[in-house]
Amino acid sequence: MSFLSAVVLLAVAAFALLSNSPFMVGSFDNEHLGTLAGGAGLAFLLFSVLGRVYRGRAGEAVRAMTLWICIGLGASLGYNYRDEIGQLGYRIAAELGGPQPTQVNEPSATGEQSFRIRRRGDGHFMANVTVNGSSVPMLVDTGASTVVLKQADAKKLGIDVARLKYTVPVQTANGVAFAAHARLRSAAIGPIVLNNIDALVTQQGALKESLLGMTFLSRLRSYEFAGNFLTIRN
Repeated sequence: MSFLSAVVLLAVAAFALLSNSPFMVGSFDNEHLGTLAGGAGLAFLLFSVLGRVYRGRAGEAVRAMTLWICIGLGASLGYNYRDEIGQLGYRIAAELGGPQPTQVNEPSATGEQSFRIRRRGDGHFMANVTVNGSSVPMLVDTGASTVVLKQADAKKLGIDVARLKYTVPVQTANGVAFAAHARLRSAAIGPIVLNNIDALVTQQGALKESLLGMTFLSRLRSYEFAGNFLTIRN
């Protein structure tokens, strides 16, 4: 009987989770119904199998049941919090290996230069910008009035950060910091190249990521956010 109940519940779970049309059953949507039905079905299946395999060995049956319950709970939590786990995994990968921008060259039959950047896992757009011949990952920030470089990136570009005068106040996530004026010979994203870009260099530790601000974006013909893509055109 328990085996038949397990089959029915697992069939309900499969239907609910694989349905292309969302629906409600009482106060549960199809995703939550599928999760509950799947968990109950697996529990019935587990009890049925354990009852047959460990008949007369109650101690071993309890240990095996505890192990499988823990596995089931872990799988259920992993499914229900998959988005949060994915975000955490992305942040860990970003900390260990640096930001991983995803960019797609988009040729145009009209000769227009365009480039698409895919939204990364944490919801932001990260562009791989070639500045003065060196590649620098930058967070696209339409709220930044200028391109802003963190000190490590400025040093990578050959800017003598020790000689800069940090007199420009800038607002960061950690509060107000000071930055210095700089000028970039060129900045390129894919086939799109702009010359003589005004920028700022922040003091050490003020920024976690360099920002691609409006001194670059405002000189494009257009930029457009649509779904998971940012498209820039020149």
